[in-house]
Amino acid sequence: QVQLVESGGGSVQAGGSLRVSCAASGATNVRYTMGWFRQAPGKEREWVATIDIDGSTTYADSVKGRFTISKDNAKNTLYLQMNGLKPGDGAMYICAAGRYVADRPRPSEYEYWGHGTQVTVSS
Repeated sequence: QVQLVESGGGSVQAGGSLRVSCAASGATNVRYTMGWFRQAPGKEREWVATIDIDGSTTYADSVKGRFTISKDNAKNTLYLQMNGLKPGDGAMYICAAGRYVADRPRPSEYEYWGHGTQVTVSS
């Protein structure tokens, strides 16, 4: 069992930056593929980025070049650095973990989920 707790959300103006974090606890001796998703009110959960066990990363086209996913294995913490934020980036940012993730954008591939941290971007 893995528990995920996000933090670092807040309000920022368009063009600004924010870093959100996801602290993992529980079965952290097992390596997981980690991902960030986001969900805005009335919209479906949207995949943002994934970092594999070997450290390789993939991004949604909408955030490529602006967002960076990273992890600190010693701290059991996942990060998402967000630069050049746009009003459309505003959402609840949720981290997820999965043992065997074949289709990275698919939420059902991930077994564990946090509750999210809110990011608001004003124009």
